[in-house]
Amino acid sequence: MARDTKPTAVPVEDTPMKDKKAKEEGKEKKAGGSDKDKKDEVEELSEEDLQLKSELEMLIERLKENNLELHRPALESLRTLIRTSTSSMTSVPKPLKFLRPHYGSVAEIYESWEPSDNKLALADILSVLAMTYDEGKRDSLKYRLQGSREDPGSWGHEYVRHLSTEIGQEFLHRSEQELPVDDLMTLALEIVPFFLKHNAEADAVDLLLELEAIDQLPQFVDKDAYARVCLYMVSCVNLLVPPDDVAFFRTAHTIYRQHNKYTEAVSLAVRLQDLDLIREDFEQAGRVDPLLQKQIAFHLARSHILLTTEDESIQEILNNTHLSKHFIALAKELDVYEAKTPEDIYKSHLENIRPGYTSGNVDSARQNLASTFVNAFVNAGFGNDKLISIEEGNNWIYKNKDHGMLSAAASLGMIMLWDTDVGLSHIDKYTFSTEDNIKRALLIIRTYNQLLVGTIAIILSIDSSTNCSIIACRIFQAGTFLAIGLVHAGVRNENDPAFALLSEQIENKSAIIRISAIVGLGMAYVGSHDDKILELLLPMVNDTTLSMEIASLAALSLGMIFVGECHGEITSIILQTMMERDDSQLKETWGKFMGLGLALLYLGKQDAAEVTLETLKAIDHPIGKQSENRFPIFSTGTGNVLKVQKMLHLCNDHLDKEKDDDLHQAFAVIGIALIAMGEDIGAEMAMRSFNHLMHYGEPVIRRAVPLALGLLCASNPLLSVMETLSKYSHDNDTEVAINAIFSMGLIGAGTNNARLAQMLRQLASYYHKEPNCLFMVRIAQGLLHMGKGTISVNPFHSDRQLMSSVAIAGLLATIIAFTDAKTLILNRHHWFLFYLTTAMYPRFLITLDENLNSLPVTVRVGQDDTNNHGNMQAVDVVGQAGRPKTITGFQTHSTPVLLAHSERAEIATEEYIPLSHVLEGFVLLRKNPDFMEEDKD
Repeated sequence: MARDTKPTAVPVEDTPMKDKKAKEEGKEKKAGGSDKDKKDEVEELSEEDLQLKSELEMLIERLKENNLELHRPALESLRTLIRTSTSSMTSVPKPLKFLRPHYGSVAEIYESWEPSDNKLALADILSVLAMTYDEGKRDSLKYRLQGSREDPGSWGHEYVRHLSTEIGQEFLHRSEQELPVDDLMTLALEIVPFFLKHNAEADAVDLLLELEAIDQLPQFVDKDAYARVCLYMVSCVNLLVPPDDVAFFRTAHTIYRQHNKYTEAVSLAVRLQDLDLIREDFEQAGRVDPLLQKQIAFHLARSHILLTTEDESIQEILNNTHLSKHFIALAKELDVYEAKTPEDIYKSHLENIRPGYTSGNVDSARQNLASTFVNAFVNAGFGNDKLISIEEGNNWIYKNKDHGMLSAAASLGMIMLWDTDVGLSHIDKYTFSTEDNIKRALLIIRTYNQLLVGTIAIILSIDSSTNCSIIACRIFQAGTFLAIGLVHAGVRNENDPAFALLSEQIENKSAIIRISAIVGLGMAYVGSHDDKILELLLPMVNDTTLSMEIASLAALSLGMIFVGECHGEITSIILQTMMERDDSQLKETWGKFMGLGLALLYLGKQDAAEVTLETLKAIDHPIGKQSENRFPIFSTGTGNVLKVQKMLHLCNDHLDKEKDDDLHQAFAVIGIALIAMGEDIGAEMAMRSFNHLMHYGEPVIRRAVPLALGLLCASNPLLSVMETLSKYSHDNDTEVAINAIFSMGLIGAGTNNARLAQMLRQLASYYHKEPNCLFMVRIAQGLLHMGKGTISVNPFHSDRQLMSSVAIAGLLATIIAFTDAKTLILNRHHWFLFYLTTAMYPRFLITLDENLNSLPVTVRVGQDDTNNHGNMQAVDVVGQAGRPKTITGFQTHSTPVLLAHSERAEIATEEYIPLSHVLEGFVLLRKNPDFMEEDKD
C-alpha cells in the first residue's frame, strides 16, 4: 500500500501496541526503496483484506466517473462496508484505514458534484472518514452539517463521540467570534438521546455543559437513566465554577422532581440553600405521599431548616422533638445508658506518673473544672450523670471556683440536651435555689445593717463576705441561663420557654447574667432565623455605651441565629458599629467575635458577600482586615482553589508584631480548612499546605495550623492527622501544644478511637505538672468519648453531601476562641467550649415504621467506596455500568446502629422499602408489597 505523503493526525486508537511494534520492526527492514515498502505492506495483508481494499478502491474510482447512475450504488456499498465493519477497540476499522489515503480525492469529488441527494450521502461518508484524517479543521462536523442529517448514531458510538468533541470546539470558536450557533445546538440535541440510550450519560452531560445548555437535559432523561445522570452531575459540582455549579444542581433537581424522587430533590435544594425551593418540594411531596413528606421532614430537621405546617405530627418532626426519645432508646439498646464518671474516661491507673506527682496536686480547682466538661461531653443527651443531675449536684458545682461555677451549672444543659421538658425541670430546680441564695444573702446584709453597732472593720468584713456570696450566686444563676440555651440547641418548642426565660435577663444589671442570656439565646435559636430575637439583640450591637464583650457576643448570637441568610439589616448595623467604636475597643479580643458574627451571615453564599467585603476594606483598623480574611466562610466546602491561593499568599507575609496586627493570618489558615473541607482532594492538598506553614510560618500561623486540622477532620480520626497532631502536642510553643491537644479531641470527637485514647493518656502523663496543658488533655479525652461514642461533631451528613451551617457556626465559635486560648478558654471564658453543642448530633441509623415506631431491620454497614480516607481501596461508582456496589467489607447488623465517618449502610433484605435515598439518621420504611408474593412462590 502506497504511503500518503500528506501529514495526518491519527487518533490514539489508530496505533495499538501491536501495530506500533510492527512499524518499529518495519523501520529496521527499510533498506530498499518505496517499491520494496509497497511489497512488504502488501505481503502483510491477508487475502480477505486485499479483497476489501481492492473493492473500496474500485468504489472510489466509480465515484470519479461521469456516469451518475454508478454513483448511488457505489455510495450505498461504501456506506454498507463502513457500517458493517468490525474491529478491536484499539484499532481503526479496516474500511476507514484503507480509505484514509483517498480522503483528499473523495473531498475533491464532493466539491465537484452539483447539489443532489448523492452529494448529501457523500457528505455523510466524508464526515465519517474525517475521523481518521483530522488536521484540526473539524471536517467531521463540517460535512455532517452539509450532509443528509440522518441519525448520527447509525454510524456508531465512536463517530458520535468524535462529533460531539468537534461540536464543543466549534461552539467555543463561534462564541469568541460572536457567530450564530443554532445549527450546533440542533445537532447536539440529536446526539444527547443517543448517549443516554447507550450508557454514555457522562458524554451527554459534558456536551451540554460545553454548549452552556445543561438546562435542556431533563427533556431527554428517562426512568432508566436519571439516577446515573444525576449522580454524575452532582459529583461534578465540586469541579465547576459559578454559575455552572448552580446550573448543575438545578438541572439535577428538575430531573429528580420529574421522576418523583423528592428526598433526592430536597437534598439538592438544601445544598442550593433555596428555602422557597425546599418548601415547594416539601409541599409537593405531601400531595404525592404523606409518609414521604414525613421522611423529608426528618431530613430538614437534621439540616436545622425550620418550616411550618398545620400537621402536628410533621411539625413535631421538624422541631426535632423525636430526637431525645430515640437517642435514649439507642443508648439502652447499645447498653451505654448508664452514666460514666470522669475517672472512667481518664483511667488514671494506666497513666505513667511517679508516686507523689498525681494530677490533683497541680490545681484541684482546674481539674474539677476539667471534670465538669468531661462529665458533660461524655453524658451529653443521656439525661443522667453522677455529678450534676443528682440530688447533691449543688455540692459539685460549689467545688468549682469563680466562673467555674458558671460552666458547672451550664453543663446540666448539655447533659439534658434535646430533652426540653425534663431538662427545664432540672434547670428550674437550680434556678430557684440560686434565687433563694441571693435573697438569703440580701437578707443577711439588711440584718447586719440594722444591728450595726460594731467597728468599721467588722462592717467591711461583713460587706466583703456578703458581696462574694452575691457574686457567686449570680455566676451560678448565669450558668443556669446558659443551660437553658444549651438544652434547646437544635430543637424547637411550641411554647418557646427559652425565649420567655432568657429575654427577661437581657437587660439584667449583672453583666455575667446578661452575657449568659445572650449566648443562651444564640444557642437555643441557632439557625432558626427568628425575627423576635433580632428585635431583642440588634439594639445591643449598636449601643456604644455597652462593653465590647456584650456587643460582640450579641453580634455572634445574631450571626448564629441568622446563619447564611445574608441579613442586610444586621450586616449594616455590625459594619456601622465597627466604624463607630474606638480603636482601643476594637483591639480587644472580643472584636474578632463581632467579625465572626458578620461572616456567619454569609456562610456558603459566595458572591453575595462581595459588597460587604468592599465595605470592610474601608474600615481603617486591623479588625477590618481580620473580618475580611474570615470571609472565606462564604466559600465553605467549595474547594475554590483561587480562594485557597489567596489565603496562602496572606500567610507568606512576615509582619512586624510591634507595628502590625497579625491575627488575620491565623484566620487565613482556618479559612483554608473551611474552603477545603468536605472535598477529598482539596482536603488532602490543604494538609500538605499546613505542613509547609508549620515549618516556615510565623508563630501566629503555627498556632492556627492545629486548629485548622481539627476543623478539617472533625470526628474523622485519620491516622496521618493523629500522628501529626501528636507531634505538635509536644511543641516548644505552649499555645501550639494546647491547640494541638484540643484538635486531637476534635478529630476524635465521639469516636472512642482506641489509638487516640492511648495518645491522650500518654499526654496526661507527660503534662502532669502543667495545669493548662493537663486541663486541655482532659477536655480532649471528654471530646473523644462524647456521648459515650454515639455523638459526632462532623458538619457533613447524608453521605457527606450536605453541610450543616449550624454545626459550622458552633465549631468556628469555639475554634476562634482558641486563637487566644490564654485569655478566653484558659481564663474565665471556658464556657466557649459549649458552642460545640450546636455541632453535636448522634451518628446513628434508626429505622421507623409508618407510625414512627422503631422497626429493627437487618442492614449491611461497610466502608464507603467513594471515600479515599478509609482503610480500604476506594472504588468510584460514578459512571460505572450496571448497579455497582457502593460499600465493601461490610458487616451485617440489626438497627439501630452507629455509623462511623466513612461508613455507609444499605438494607440487607427486600422486605421493606426505605423512603430515604440515604440510610442515615431517621429512615422510614414501608412494607414491600411484592415481598410476600415472592415468599409464597
